[in-house]
Amino acid sequence: MSKVITIEDLQELFTKPYGGAAPTKQKWAEFYNDDVIFIDPTQETNGLDSYIEAQEKLVKRCDDLYIETHAIAINGEFGFVEWTMGLKIMGKTFIYPGTTRLIFSENGLIKEHRDYFDFCGPTFGPVPILGSFLRWLYARFVS
Repeated sequence: MSKVITIEDLQELFTKPYGGAAPTKQKWAEFYNDDVIFIDPTQETNGLDSYIEAQEKLVKRCDDLYIETHAIAINGEFGFVEWTMGLKIMGKTFIYPGTTRLIFSENGLIKEHRDYFDFCGPTFGPVPILGSFLRWLYARFVS
């Protein structure tokens, strides 16, 4: 039997206010294949347990985090979620706007989850000297 993942399901999965609970392993397992591939700018994992571990590590590294969903589209075997993630770490807040592309398997569950966002700019941009260098480097690539 195939699961049909809805926009409302993705809204729930990709929304977490500061202070709110992250999805549980059981919740992830409702929507992700056991052999899911997860890719973002900092890592690539294979398998549901590795995906959950990556999410748990992110939560543990932060004092708190939020994810706010802005737009969701599902078109056949593809889903797209536009979001903003905020991380509070050691008294500082880092904001990452991004997009997730999901690919659904024949059983309707997510078989690939790929996040697209600028990791370097929001992370290192505010750092004195390093931030200026990073902005200069970015400008060199787009000029």
